[in-house]
Amino acid sequence: MQLYVLFVLVAVAIGGVAWVFVYPILSGEREAERRKASVARSEPVAVRSTRAVQRTRREQVEGTLKEMEQRQRKAKRVPLTLRISQAGLSWSKRRFIVTAAALGVVAFVVALPTGAGLLPAAAIGFAAGCGLPLWLLSFLKKRRETRFLDGFPDAVDVIVRGIRAGLPLLDSLKVISADAPEPIRSEFRSIVETQAIGIPLGEACLKLRERMPVPEANFFGIVILIQQRAGGNLSEALANLSRVLRDRKKMKAKIKAMSMEAKASATIIGSLPIAVMTLVYITSPNYIELLWTEPMGRVMLACCGCWMFIGVMVMRKMINFDF
Repeated sequence: MQLYVLFVLVAVAIGGVAWVFVYPILSGEREAERRKASVARSEPVAVRSTRAVQRTRREQVEGTLKEMEQRQRKAKRVPLTLRISQAGLSWSKRRFIVTAAALGVVAFVVALPTGAGLLPAAAIGFAAGCGLPLWLLSFLKKRRETRFLDGFPDAVDVIVRGIRAGLPLLDSLKVISADAPEPIRSEFRSIVETQAIGIPLGEACLKLRERMPVPEANFFGIVILIQQRAGGNLSEALANLSRVLRDRKKMKAKIKAMSMEAKASATIIGSLPIAVMTLVYITSPNYIELLWTEPMGRVMLACCGCWMFIGVMVMRKMINFDF
């Protein structure tokens, strides 16, 4: 009896093993499961095509950004003609150079009879002929950029509303070039005129950064150029750009407000030696006149001026924030 039971158990075990491992191979169930898994893993045609389109568009965007980055690296050195244009002046390069040279000669002629000497008079003439005109260009350029950034988000909003109302992008740009305040009006008029001579609109908008070298203008040109090459919802992209521009403007105002205390302290520290020197000259002129009447006094005054300039530059670097 025990032998019979043992035989039955062994037969059942062998049958179970055969059912588990041999039967799926013979019946084709494993191959069917493999085919089902392959069908389940395969993507639909629509999904594959959508991903291919997204990959192609991403590659186009990356190529466009690389091309613009290479172009901006090549154009690091700004010529004098473009700097004059960025300052909002309509002068030619020759006129600017002649005016700067005349200013330097006048400063040299005025400083020479004062008894300062030939070398100091030449230094004053060089500063007036080279430093002052370049500083004036930088000042006018920064003031023009500030005016541009104040009204640029509103101009982008006007373009967004025009596109959503059904106007073409070029017509929306023409509205800005006709009704916006300066310098936005002149910059967008340059875009319209550049496009009118055959340059694509995306390239024309990208040239805005050359005349107005601020990140916001670069953002605008990139959005328009990518939309022209890769397509997409332009109104939504420009609306997002407008929101980013306003957030940057708020952040800039917040940074300016937080750094005003440091700027006031730097102004007081920088003007304190000059104020003290003026008061001492008013109360005791004979005491302080030794600084410019004696050779050693002139050397001390020059060294103090150099150290003062270095201190002012260090404080300026500490309170200016680039973002």
